[in-house]
Amino acid sequence: MKRLFKTYLEKPELAGLILLVLLVVIFEIRSNGVFLNQDNLRGILGILPETGLVAIGVTILMISGEFDLSVGSVFALMPMCMAVLMVEGVPFPLALLAGLIVCAVIGFINGYVTIWFEIPSFITTLGMLFIARSLTIVVSGGFPPLLPADLPNWLFTSFVGPGNMFRMSFLWFAGIALLTSLMLSRTNFGNWIKATGGFHPAAASMGIPTARVKLACFVVCSMLSGFAGMLQVLRLGSPLPSIGEGLELQAVASAVIGGASLAGGIGTVAGGIIGTILIRIIDNGLVLSNVDANWFKFAIGFLTIFAVVANAWMRKRAKAIKMEG
Repeated sequence: MKRLFKTYLEKPELAGLILLVLLVVIFEIRSNGVFLNQDNLRGILGILPETGLVAIGVTILMISGEFDLSVGSVFALMPMCMAVLMVEGVPFPLALLAGLIVCAVIGFINGYVTIWFEIPSFITTLGMLFIARSLTIVVSGGFPPLLPADLPNWLFTSFVGPGNMFRMSFLWFAGIALLTSLMLSRTNFGNWIKATGGFHPAAASMGIPTARVKLACFVVCSMLSGFAGMLQVLRLGSPLPSIGEGLELQAVASAVIGGASLAGGIGTVAGGIIGTILIRIIDNGLVLSNVDANWFKFAIGFLTIFAVVANAWMRKRAKAIKMEG
């Protein structure tokens, strides 16, 4: 039992991984073998990068001890800014850079207001949620702008790999996931993030620039959300002002289901990805199993609460065992 608790504390994403395997088996049986066929997996993996990148950013920020409820609005604002600039004749690379700068500025504002004025990030980013969504509608002029016909869509939306299983967006997602995972687990900055979220006073007393660490996490979270929004817009072919609504809550759910602690200091990029895959699998599996789709949000809500309760119980038991030892 001690070994089990120790493994869980070291790898909090394992519980989500076990549940993921279990659900895959259940949905494969209930769908009469349709769930794991190539066409269905291609559909699941085709949209995974769009939600997965947001979950990665939110997970990293949660590990630092903060939240960002504005990611869904930034998800829509960034591609809208890009589209408007391209309509005015700005080349795609410069429009992409400008869009990412807008995201970075929003992340910086979120972090600055939260840290320097000591306001809960929940409140700061809740306000930014409304601000960014309103700006998206204002920038659009009320009508979604038409995307230029000469966009390099193939770089993000073309299918590649064996049997055209993956979109190019999945390769971008995999690369970013690998880089952020290595950053979190193999660099001093990753250790600073965990220390800042785990016990802020101790981290500050050790000389870690906790304010800059949190600020950087806010910026990274916002930029990943904007980039993910661009992927969805290029896939859909239109920058709709309404995209990303409710995405912030799914991203938090993904992080929590993947083992991230609401108190900060605990979590992994892999866990956030596992949580995202779980949500996508539940969404897809319920449909294939002929279950009323209205149960989807119920399932995500239940799974989120269960994950929080299970995480809290496991950590209490682990601490009790350490004290007894």
